[in-house]
Amino acid sequence: MSRAFLNEDKFAEAGDELVERPISAQPNYVTTNGFKHLQEEAQRLEALRNNLAAQQDDAFATQRKAEVERDLRYYSARLESAIVVDTSTHPQDEIRFGAIVSMEEEDGQKLEFAIVGEDEADIAQHKVGWTSPLAKALIGHKVGETIVWKRPAGNATLEIISIRYQ
Repeated sequence: MSRAFLNEDKFAEAGDELVERPISAQPNYVTTNGFKHLQEEAQRLEALRNNLAAQQDDAFATQRKAEVERDLRYYSARLESAIVVDTSTHPQDEIRFGAIVSMEEEDGQKLEFAIVGEDEADIAQHKVGWTSPLAKALIGHKVGETIVWKRPAGNATLEIISIRYQ
């Protein structure tokens, strides 16, 4: 079976309507880096949309353009609703949005996470959204305090070792 035939089948399965990307009902708090990333992504999508617009006779380009426009609507909405948080006004000894928190588990394992906006969250980069269970457990606490992180794998007790802001 040729590759073109497989792509046509995939294209046909996609349907005519794209599902909009869901937008959180929570306030859109972002770090300055998070706001910059939203801007960069919107600019990248705008350039991609312009490139795809030139390929009017290509059905795949038309479908891709629709996807790009959907994503551009999402990023535009996120930029409009963004609330950039100035962490320099936070008490430096208390965990708030934007904090980078070092912790130690009961078994001695050390963890470090930054509390960021929902669009910035990336567990591989040790960034958790401010609405996550871990962030909710940490916010408001100070160095030396112990918190319980309620998670599906079982609760974990964490001691807060350090707090810093960028």
